[in-house]
Amino acid sequence: MQVTSSQFKQTARVKLTDPRLQAALRKLQGNFVKGRADRIAELDNFEDIRDAAAAVRDRALAHLDRYLEEFENNATARGAMVHWAETAADVNRIVCEIAARHGVRRIAKSKSMVTEECGLNDALEAAGYEVVETDLGEYILQLAREHPSHIVAPVVHKSRDEVSDLFAAKHGQPRKSDIAELTREARLMLRPRFLAADMGVTGANFLIAETGSTLIVTNEGNGRMVTTLPRVHVAITGIEKVVPTLEDIATLMRLLPRHGTGQSVTNYISVTTGARGRDETDGPEHFHIVLVDAGRTGLLGTDLQPMLRCIRCGACMNHCPVYQSIGGHAYGWVYPGPMGSVLTPSYAGLENALDLPHAATLCNQCGVVCPVKIPLPELLRKLREQQFERRLRPAAERMGLALWGRIAQRPALYAFAARIAAKILAWIGGREKLVHSLPFAGGWTGGRDLPAPEGRTFRDLYARRGATREESGEIK
Repeated sequence: MQVTSSQFKQTARVKLTDPRLQAALRKLQGNFVKGRADRIAELDNFEDIRDAAAAVRDRALAHLDRYLEEFENNATARGAMVHWAETAADVNRIVCEIAARHGVRRIAKSKSMVTEECGLNDALEAAGYEVVETDLGEYILQLAREHPSHIVAPVVHKSRDEVSDLFAAKHGQPRKSDIAELTREARLMLRPRFLAADMGVTGANFLIAETGSTLIVTNEGNGRMVTTLPRVHVAITGIEKVVPTLEDIATLMRLLPRHGTGQSVTNYISVTTGARGRDETDGPEHFHIVLVDAGRTGLLGTDLQPMLRCIRCGACMNHCPVYQSIGGHAYGWVYPGPMGSVLTPSYAGLENALDLPHAATLCNQCGVVCPVKIPLPELLRKLREQQFERRLRPAAERMGLALWGRIAQRPALYAFAARIAAKILAWIGGREKLVHSLPFAGGWTGGRDLPAPEGRTFRDLYARRGATREESGEIK
């Protein structure tokens, strides 16, 4: 998937004026935000579970090499074949080689954000394979030739009418508007694809080191059909998804569906261990697991390592006031919202996503709701610091911050400058006491009026208050 994060500001302006998108985004408040709050209220020891989940992820990352080797050994012992991919190009090459080796023609695919990172569908189609997305949301996007706008609800940006028009145009069927009828039509179109597929491709929410298993969490039955019907199954996931034990999985699964979709438990939790055995009636004849780096090891041992805890629930974006206003496509790559504002610069290059670390109010809604306690605002600040240190920010901005730094380190000079600034802002505010525009700060006042100060600084007001209290006898 091409990175277009450099166009964030231009795209965000367009999304803010899109009435259909704004209506769609409001649904997140009821479906996901309220749903999460209701499900969290069911847990008496929520913060204890959250602490335990963060500890599980930290333990896996602290010994990532050991757990990955344990996973590979156990998966191989159960008949799976493990492949290691350093880059997205390696992923595409490996999967195409697997398909060629097994004489594959048709591929059924379940939702996977890692394969979106790699552009796997395009690579497979270019190699001559027929690929169909079987998750309903991803299927709709494939027909529309669009990318996901949300990692859990990929088609949240589309209205029912848009889907109705799309199905009528692509399926050649009479236009339907009822949701049940639309899903039934998609089911009828996809069922033959499941039965004809030679290879199924999935992601993996987690890798279980002690059993060599992959685990996927879904609300649709397509995940199980993709992993059991085709004779070849390929699971593709990031190396950071490894978890030591099944008991650790139980801890994480108490949080993932609650934060992801507002459910106490998801409809399907599928654990796949090895290829089909001689006495087994279903499952693939060949099971391949592709473990992907693609920038992940670059975060290990750095200030950004906590981002690798992420379990891809999407809660951070559901609660982010920026995402709630512009949706996911404005972020310009696979991962939107606060998580994307950290992951995209980390994986695709900071120079290719200069606006994303600034696409946040730092209100910490994302940090508060993160089930594994990722300090997202702090990580965004770290990326901003890196931009400044690498001189990637505009020269005027860097000069302004440098000047601010010099003044802030000198209390007397800071106090003098603050008094001058307060008087100037009070004069600009005039009788309305509102600042409509500021020189060199159009971004702050372009869409809002700022309250003007009264012409006195906080220090002056505080000193006057203290003197008043002393005169009145409150301070002795």
